[in-house]
Amino acid sequence: MSTNCVRNSLGRLVPREIRGLGAVEPFSGPYARLDGSFIWTASPLSRRVPTISANKVVSSLRAAIERSGLQNGMTISFHHHLRNGDAIVSLVLSELEKMGYRDLTLAPSSLGDSHDCVADAIKKGLVTRLNTSGVRGEVGKAISNGYLESPAIIRSHGGRARAIEEGSLKIDVAFLGAPACDRLGNMTGVIGNTACGSLGYAMVDARYASHVIAITDNLVDYPLSPRISIPQYLVDQVVVVDSIGDPSKIATGATRITRDPLQLYIAELAFKVIKASGYLKNDCSFQTGGGGPSLAVARYVRDYMKSNSIKGSYCIGGITGYMADMLKEGLFRTLFDVQSFDAAVIDSIAHNPNHVEADASWYANPFNKGCLVNDLDVVVLAALDVDVDFNVDVLTGHDGILRGASGGHSDTAAGAKLALITIPSMRNGVPSIRERVQTVVTPGETVDVIITERGISVNPRREDLIAKLKDSGLPIKNIHQLKKDIEAITGIPEEISFQNEIVGIVEYRDGTIIDSIRKV
Repeated sequence: MSTNCVRNSLGRLVPREIRGLGAVEPFSGPYARLDGSFIWTASPLSRRVPTISANKVVSSLRAAIERSGLQNGMTISFHHHLRNGDAIVSLVLSELEKMGYRDLTLAPSSLGDSHDCVADAIKKGLVTRLNTSGVRGEVGKAISNGYLESPAIIRSHGGRARAIEEGSLKIDVAFLGAPACDRLGNMTGVIGNTACGSLGYAMVDARYASHVIAITDNLVDYPLSPRISIPQYLVDQVVVVDSIGDPSKIATGATRITRDPLQLYIAELAFKVIKASGYLKNDCSFQTGGGGPSLAVARYVRDYMKSNSIKGSYCIGGITGYMADMLKEGLFRTLFDVQSFDAAVIDSIAHNPNHVEADASWYANPFNKGCLVNDLDVVVLAALDVDVDFNVDVLTGHDGILRGASGGHSDTAAGAKLALITIPSMRNGVPSIRERVQTVVTPGETVDVIITERGISVNPRREDLIAKLKDSGLPIKNIHQLKKDIEAITGIPEEISFQNEIVGIVEYRDGTIIDSIRKV
């Protein structure tokens, strides 16, 4: 990597060149490439023509890897729909290590708590480059401590789909976990012991990878039914294993609304802002997360829509049973499901024709001809930290270690008419509103309101919102005053000392570099 760096439009020092990626462009604004003048070229596909066969099932994972043509230095990918129950990543990496592979690029849609094995693969030289959305646990520590040979590339869900489609992220072999699969490779996530619901993030990999291996613990009769998520014409081989994951950690029972009084209060404030904004009306679109506070916001929205006979257009993103109930009740006409968060969603996506499985590009790629987030009215998002310029960090903890995920955060904030950040004013005595966040993932230009239990701050850019909330009775505060009020309780934390070495970069959804991550 070149040491030649430049400051982007946010004043962040970012490299001009990344080893393994080449020259990169600094971030110049969230909509700089979306003015109609930027030309995007989708990458042509390159695939080996297969032999004619009525059966793609091979004898073992090793045999599938040998047939795939995988070589040292190539790129492999996985999806994260199996969540913390995933066993595919560890299974494949273990086999690759036994086969003597080195210097691979790992490009999963995200990594979670079940993927500490990746840290070991990095330290052993099996994996030397990493492209992902989320990094947690031992993987985050390994990156932050400089074990990767090249900086990790962190992309949003929409940014990853864009990178794959344009060819800047070329996947040689995709290993895709399939809760159910038939002999020709038709895959679904809605049936089987390890059912996970939507396979939205895997669809882009299946479409653009040079070679696709379906890994399943549930080989069913051909043709697969009731719903095919990834069709046979995209799949090269099928491998049957004993288990692709732990069902208890994949899609558990219904996600629960928080009982924490502080979080409930923040959720109530968020709802009141949404209500006052005027966006909660007929044909509105909505996204919230699967955490307890987000569900509490959804509950307030649901009750208001029912009592006022409001019929929304659609909900998107990670879908919970709570959203499935709202669909069933007719409060929204459609659910666009990129990832299913709990067991209640699986039955809905299998049987309700208005519960639509959407791929990551359809969801959030800003360079296609109309991604879903760009028509979004309201999104409710969480954060690790925010700053006085409304920039948001969802990646680095207070110790500077990577422990989060870009996800669809910057995608939805940029596309939504109203982007709300719900965040407690402090965590473990450390203030959540800072002068400058450690890592910018979502630029403040796309964030409208920050909501804490100690006050609400509206982005000065949103004069229309400020006017609507002026007489609302809500605790509206200038962001600087809110920061001061919190620090009066917590004190001002000491700055973390970082080394000069860049161990990761954050790519904005449009492919430009919004921030860099330095070695702890």
